[in-house]
Amino acid sequence: MKTAVVPTVFVIDDDHGMRQAIQDLVESVGLRAESFATGQEFLSTRRASGPSCLVLDVRLPQISGLDFQSQLAETGVQIPIIFITAHGDIPMSVRAMKSGAVEFLTKPFRDQDLLDAIQRALQRDNATREEQANVHELQERYRALTAREREVMTLVASGMLNRQIASEIGASEATVKIYRGQVMRKMQAGSLAELVRMADKLRLSAS
Repeated sequence: MKTAVVPTVFVIDDDHGMRQAIQDLVESVGLRAESFATGQEFLSTRRASGPSCLVLDVRLPQISGLDFQSQLAETGVQIPIIFITAHGDIPMSVRAMKSGAVEFLTKPFRDQDLLDAIQRALQRDNATREEQANVHELQERYRALTAREREVMTLVASGMLNRQIASEIGASEATVKIYRGQVMRKMQAGSLAELVRMADKLRLSAS
């Protein structure tokens, strides 16, 4: 039986007391916590690859939390972020939320408000990971298709009828039906609608 991975909450705050308080709070509910004084320290540390979220102070010595959020996005680091600040304002919170932050909490905040935000962030991360795993599995199935089957899948997903596909690829309708059946079987699609959704996730489009 597969052992459940305990999620990790990363904390970045230059205030040691605040870092320790959040870490203690997180660990009190059975989650792992790792804390850092700067964003650079976070980036240069080897981190666990399991479910996680980031509690990030807006005001940091080297780079602001908001700029660090942008930096993470640019470098492809996908992690749900909860901002905390003692100096928040509406434009700042709007910018953070528009860039995908889960929550923007103003110090002092209630422990429960932070824990609730952490749960939402971890749920979002789990959903993202499940979707990524699903897309990876679809990619594996797609790679198992022949070049002609891939072509037929793309044309089927674009809404073309068998006779139109036959004309497009220079084959008979009977041959297209065979290809179509092979695509449905190899992609494990139970219906045309499901195959279209798969093509959409794979970002296939007829040129």
